[in-house]
Amino acid sequence: MEKFSQYRDRATGIAPFLPVTTTLSAVSAAYHALVFALRVPFFVAFAVGYFALFHHLPLPVIARKVALWCLLGIPGIWWVDLQLDGVKRGTLADQPRHRFPHGGTVIAANFTSPIDVVYLAAIFDPIFTVAYPGTRRVRRVGLFAAVLAALAPPPSAADRPRDSELVSLRQLLEQYPDRPIAVFPECTTTNGKAILPLSPSLLECPADVQIFPVSLRYTPADVTTPVPGRWVSFLWNLLSRPTTCIRVRIAEGQSNTSAASTNGASTNGQVRSRGVDAGDVSADEQRVLDAIAEALARLGRVKRVGLTVEDKSAFVKALHRKRS
Repeated sequence: MEKFSQYRDRATGIAPFLPVTTTLSAVSAAYHALVFALRVPFFVAFAVGYFALFHHLPLPVIARKVALWCLLGIPGIWWVDLQLDGVKRGTLADQPRHRFPHGGTVIAANFTSPIDVVYLAAIFDPIFTVAYPGTRRVRRVGLFAAVLAALAPPPSAADRPRDSELVSLRQLLEQYPDRPIAVFPECTTTNGKAILPLSPSLLECPADVQIFPVSLRYTPADVTTPVPGRWVSFLWNLLSRPTTCIRVRIAEGQSNTSAASTNGASTNGQVRSRGVDAGDVSADEQRVLDAIAEALARLGRVKRVGLTVEDKSAFVKALHRKRS
């Protein structure tokens, strides 16, 4: 992978698009193969049954959450280290509701794996969205489409949906007041070692709406999916290991201070006047995005990098050329 050194961040030397690999001995490989063979039939049958039928039934939310936890349990995701930023261990249950993502708030999560989507659905039952670079609007998607997005090619301007398929977070918050809205503002997946520049879609949140940065990390980290299309290797890494641990950190809710109103007029009205899809970001708006990105980096104990979705697209093309 040294041939892809140009896709390392110049300031930090971090390569957020390189897949994480785990070397196994012959004995370990045989054991993992046995575990994989035993789990695959149950996992595939349960996943197909859930996404094809169960998810669409008019059942209580709690029933869907239990089913999703069963889906996570089959590959051995039994233990989740969940902590609120600034809250002592053992006092999580005593925290007020407003310290957690809830209806009428936005979840801004890092994006590393399809597991991110399933876990957030099992805990918060949010409305999922797909964010795009350079636009303030997002595409609302279902749970299955959000899972597929984790291994989809990085979005480009040419691949962006029509305007009629895009909405703002403000519209989604008004349409679904009882459910949180989940955004992956990096717009594409990484290997969890860095935070990419964030999409301006978060700037469509009203000033009185809380934005919760949520960091998800995995041990081992080879279940991350920075390279699109590698479903076989992802399922192997997920299903062949006895257990996978998730470390989840939730920061305090932040506000889009750039959207604060003064005398009934928005302080970023000049940008809004150019249309909700405007990619231009003012200095005040950039500070909001920087604060959220810094929170994600701090929670995940990683650094922010300057590499973008376009850099990942170039990396994927170079990787395919090497294989061919």
